[in-house]
Amino acid sequence: MEDLLRFLHRRYEADCHAYTDVFHRFGSEALLDSHLPMLDLVDNLAKEYEAMDRDDERFAGLAYALRVLGQSHNEHPDYRKEWRP
Repeated sequence: MEDLLRFLHRRYEADCHAYTDVFHRFGSEALLDSHLPMLDLVDNLAKEYEAMDRDDERFAGLAYALRVLGQSHNEHPDYRKEWRP
């Protein structure tokens, strides 16, 4: 799971850099229909999972949710099939 979390953090950083470039080139209106809020949500969930006590009853559910959300990157060359839910 740690590898998946690192992968998700790297994808978040890469996407944010891309959106920063779009913002600087085309202005804020170019980001109105972006999935930037979703990127923030996934990154925050990954951070919450990392800080969560393993005995927390939400732990398994959050792990599953992160695996599902990670599937959006299944075409990326660093995505691993074993991360699938």
